[in-house]
Amino acid sequence: MSAIAEKFGINQALKELGINDINNGTSTGSDWFSSGEEIASHTPVDGSLVGKVRATTMEDYEKVVETAQAAFKKWRIMPAPQRGEIVRQFNEELRRLKEPLGKLVSYEMGKSYQEGLGEVQEMIDICDFAVGLSRQLHGLTMHSERPGHRMYEQYHPLGIVGIISAFNFPVAVWSWNTALAWVCGDVTIWKGSEKTPLTSVACQNIAARVFKNAGLPEGISNLITGDFRVGELMTKDTRIPLISATGSTRMGRIVAKTVGERLGKSLLELGGNNAIIVTPDADLKMTIIGAVFGAVGTAGQRCTSTRRLIIHESIYDKVKSALIEAYNQLRIGNPLDENNHVGPLIDKDSVQNYLSALDRVVEEGGKIIVEGGVLEGEGYESGLYVKPAIAEAENHYDIVQHETFGPVLYIMKYSGGIENAIDLQNGVSQGLSSAIMSNNLREVERFLSVEGSDCGIANVNIGTSGAEIGGAFGGEKDTGGGRESGSDAWKIYMRRQTNTINYTTELPLAQGIKFDL
Repeated sequence: MSAIAEKFGINQALKELGINDINNGTSTGSDWFSSGEEIASHTPVDGSLVGKVRATTMEDYEKVVETAQAAFKKWRIMPAPQRGEIVRQFNEELRRLKEPLGKLVSYEMGKSYQEGLGEVQEMIDICDFAVGLSRQLHGLTMHSERPGHRMYEQYHPLGIVGIISAFNFPVAVWSWNTALAWVCGDVTIWKGSEKTPLTSVACQNIAARVFKNAGLPEGISNLITGDFRVGELMTKDTRIPLISATGSTRMGRIVAKTVGERLGKSLLELGGNNAIIVTPDADLKMTIIGAVFGAVGTAGQRCTSTRRLIIHESIYDKVKSALIEAYNQLRIGNPLDENNHVGPLIDKDSVQNYLSALDRVVEEGGKIIVEGGVLEGEGYESGLYVKPAIAEAENHYDIVQHETFGPVLYIMKYSGGIENAIDLQNGVSQGLSSAIMSNNLREVERFLSVEGSDCGIANVNIGTSGAEIGGAFGGEKDTGGGRESGSDAWKIYMRRQTNTINYTTELPLAQGIKFDL
């Protein structure tokens, strides 16, 4: 155990979460089994080994699916409010273990401890939402055109929901899907990121204990572990009607094609290229706070991270100077130290992508105004700490058109009215999150109108990053079109059925058709 781990109590956190030196990565609940190769998890904080997980084999996978199928037959007939009670018990365990789980998220993934705690809080919040939802899985009634008939809609659970999550939110996005799927009567199979496998094991430990204590069967909450090959087992499996996948647009295209070919359903949360529009009527202090956190929070590794700042030419120099001053105050280092603002990137590939983006923006004609680079020396031994950078750029640059998953912010001017800024905002293939900083009501309403932002999320006087669970989360275009979390996102986890009941002694046909015998 490294000095950082000792200082910040990581060893104790792992113990509380049931994490060992070598862990099984396949589970149907209290039954843990894995016969595959070992996956080592090294923290980006200092490069130390956190632990190892055994990957899922084809034989392991088959056992998981068969167990999940059997569990579904029992779980689906439990009344939804009773399923909600199980989610409430899971929520209580999350509250009890919030601190150790938040530490593990921070240490294994590299985000700040406060963000790690915030991610666990998201889990708690979605469970609260799901418990209430368990009494509101409502359909509709409608009037029939035939006398003596009643029509209504109802929703039934799908079956097995396959969840593929990413490293940047190693537990929250799983819980968005899982909490809703469980109350809807589905069972889940989760493949977490192979870059953060221990957080997956920790969450499955918690869920398994809750289901076991409630006397429920194996197979309601399931875990598989491994690289994309393990994920492919689910995407190709006709026994899994819904695949919810979070990751890159490239990955999403593969998932959508594979699942679509078997006529399955997919829920995709993919890349973002999010912009903040800054108008002459913006509050500068709020703008800088929102832009800087959006750009450097989680070291720029959020799908909602701020990538572009579209600033009116009349205030461009003023905003630019304020940004440079704010960036000069950033503290980069161990994310468990709450004095630091920015932690490490997840791995060497991410560092290389970050460096490549800085080279490419200059090659295309841009100008670096806050220098980037990899940090070296004491505290930066992992080689994964980089300096958040700012580049002046044009929206049409190829590098600007693509998502840079790291702390690189591209700033650019717009002139004229708000419609020109909106054109720039919408002028990328992604459509996840967007924001406008303005106190001008006409500008705000235009931004939110049908002629405004084409993103799934459109914020006013807050940044692009961070979302409450009460609203549906997701985006359009290359972001995939999926919706998770709040509002009526629960409907994706269920199948809709229309029912017509004839309570007469006659059999009239629809549309007035006559069929006499």
